[in-house]
Amino acid sequence: MEELAMMPPRSARREETPRVSTGARMGRKAVFLDRDGVINEDFGWISSPEEIEIYPFAAKAIARANEAGFPVIVVTNQSVIARKLCTLDTLKRIHAKMELELAGEGARVDAIFFCPHHPDYSEGELCGCRKPETGLVDKAVLEFGIEPAESYLIGDKTSDIQTGINAGMQTILVRTGKAGKDGLFRVNADWIEDDLLGAITRILHEETIALKKRVAD
Repeated sequence: MEELAMMPPRSARREETPRVSTGARMGRKAVFLDRDGVINEDFGWISSPEEIEIYPFAAKAIARANEAGFPVIVVTNQSVIARKLCTLDTLKRIHAKMELELAGEGARVDAIFFCPHHPDYSEGELCGCRKPETGLVDKAVLEFGIEPAESYLIGDKTSDIQTGINAGMQTILVRTGKAGKDGLFRVNADWIEDDLLGAITRILHEETIALKKRVAD
């Protein structure tokens, strides 16, 4: 299989996002977010910009992560491509609308990585990027110099939580979207919060505790 088939097409990523050398020193903390059910309402297969509706708390939550210095990275399965419900260009416009609305409230997503595949619709071998596989996370780790063990993944599905576990990250399940009721995996998140704002608040709380402990030591 070609390498491109295992990773999200470059068109999904923000062109202005700086690339980090794969030789960069590891150790940066990051916040990884699922998209549907975390940042925006999950209405099923979103196939046009008009269908995406950002949660009212999402921008505030992401802005808080921005202010704390975390790279905010979206990792999302988008089988609408494999199902031919949406083109790559349309998906790019969906993400552009999402980023524009977030930016209007002072929030920034640093990168978007997506898997366009689905095992029932994609030709050839299974990819390595469809969650709970870690291909999307692995690419972000290399590009941004991230330390997975010091990072967090926030999702509404058990497949998100399994992805975080597979990648060695701390995980937070939110009660929006599928709220962990997709039934795909029997996993337990490190924390459960009501929504993305609650999840970011939890992260900042845990980071404050860790900092105080380091100072005390």
